[in-house]
Amino acid sequence: MAATTELNFFQAKKGIFSWIFSVDHKRIALLYLYSIVTFFLVGATLGVLMRLELLNPGKDLFEAKTYNQIFTVHGVLMIFLFIIPSIPAVFGNFFLPIMLGTDDVSFPRLNLLSWWIYIIGAFMVLSTLLFGDGPADTGWTFYAPYSVRTGTNVTMSVLAAFVLGFSSILTGLNFIVTIHRLRTPGMTFFKMPLFAWSLYATSWIQLLATPIIGITLLMIVAERFLGVGLFDPSIGGDPILYQHLFWIYSHPAVYIMALPAFGIISELLPTFTQRTIFGYKAIAFSSLAIAFVGYFVWGHHMFTTGMSGAARIVFSVMTFLVAIPTAIKVFNWVATLYKGSINVQPPLLYALGFIFQFMIGGLSGLLLGALASDIHLHDTYFVVGHFHYVMFGGTGFAFFGALHYWYPKIWGKMYNKLVANIAFFILFIGFNTLYFPMFVSGLMGMPRRYYDYLPVFHVPNMISTYGSWILAVGLLLMIGNLIAGYFTSKEDVGRNYWNGITLEWQTLSPPPVQNFDKVPEIPKGGPYDFDNK
Repeated sequence: MAATTELNFFQAKKGIFSWIFSVDHKRIALLYLYSIVTFFLVGATLGVLMRLELLNPGKDLFEAKTYNQIFTVHGVLMIFLFIIPSIPAVFGNFFLPIMLGTDDVSFPRLNLLSWWIYIIGAFMVLSTLLFGDGPADTGWTFYAPYSVRTGTNVTMSVLAAFVLGFSSILTGLNFIVTIHRLRTPGMTFFKMPLFAWSLYATSWIQLLATPIIGITLLMIVAERFLGVGLFDPSIGGDPILYQHLFWIYSHPAVYIMALPAFGIISELLPTFTQRTIFGYKAIAFSSLAIAFVGYFVWGHHMFTTGMSGAARIVFSVMTFLVAIPTAIKVFNWVATLYKGSINVQPPLLYALGFIFQFMIGGLSGLLLGALASDIHLHDTYFVVGHFHYVMFGGTGFAFFGALHYWYPKIWGKMYNKLVANIAFFILFIGFNTLYFPMFVSGLMGMPRRYYDYLPVFHVPNMISTYGSWILAVGLLLMIGNLIAGYFTSKEDVGRNYWNGITLEWQTLSPPPVQNFDKVPEIPKGGPYDFDNK
């Protein structure tokens, strides 16, 4: 077995060392989960503080510099420490080997190293709170030339993002090799669950795109320390070059965040409708299409930078093209629901919330991809609303749905489903109350990244702040319910709590060290053929 030697080497470790030096992919996944949720809560707290400052025009809590530093740390935490790694590092690590019928990922020690690198990068981010002139005040995009000139601790922040990139690359490499080399006999590519397909497409983006942002961030450090004139126009640099390099990575990174979420939804819907997912191959190939076309749309972030008319048209057309494979997924998800034996449970509620909110995020993105409307909406709060509907309303809700779906399999316990349903509706109401008014303020012309605003924007900002309080209550109730379930549940969850069909539901709950206590049976039909179950 792939992990036997490593497990024997580390099994003498006791206490916390049996966790932080474990090469069991399931323990590494849980290390990621506990770390990611911690940083998410810190980032969410910073988000609530930002909304408190924006409750009224003028100063409420902070000076402008402090506000800029808070929203920078909020962005870095949420992007690099939560959204990008959340689903692949947690649920990919835990379930990909089990779904493929193997005992671990291809490189268990490399997997452990990726978590250590993640933790090192996280501490580098948090260290900016203690050293120098405080955290960076540039926003998570670190736009030059301001990131080159500011006296805040930009260097440590960009080096932290650089280090975190290695964690992402190693995880992607591990998943690609695992999918190609460790599938159990009979597990062909077209018998793989769609979650595995989404991780496969995501891993190629991680592997090919992440080095670009790594080099770009090192160029900022070189600019700050050596004054080499890469991005600073006062010494011959080009700030537009920075934007190109940054978005060549960062728009494919949107799909690092979104594609695993698509895979989660493609797992939840068949289970809770008890029917074969509609258009399995179309969903699988659309993941690869999104990963490919996503490399060619970065310029839609830069329509107002003075690029040529021809370039703007090409990037606009490509932006609309990348929406096609995404629309294929949404159509197939809705078709799967049609006439299914729908069992309304908390994971399904999060899946439906995902579809609703991601549709709003996606359609608002088309307005930003259209040249005529983007000129007016660029760098307004409309972009902030769009981004959060896609990332938090989409990937965040998929993450919560996966947590509720695989909870009995991971811990062998069960949460209170009534409380989980209540928490979902509070979250759903809070999320839309918080972020939908941003579309309104953006259409009114309110610029983003501003510490203050004109009185005309007061009402939508006030509503958004109220929404942040509702959202916070929903998050605390959801997390509290999941924690309480672990300590108080006495329910026998069995092997297959939700009556699923993929291989993880054939093993014990929680799974043993080698994942299976008996040889898994590959479904006779496709991976979601409930008729031949």
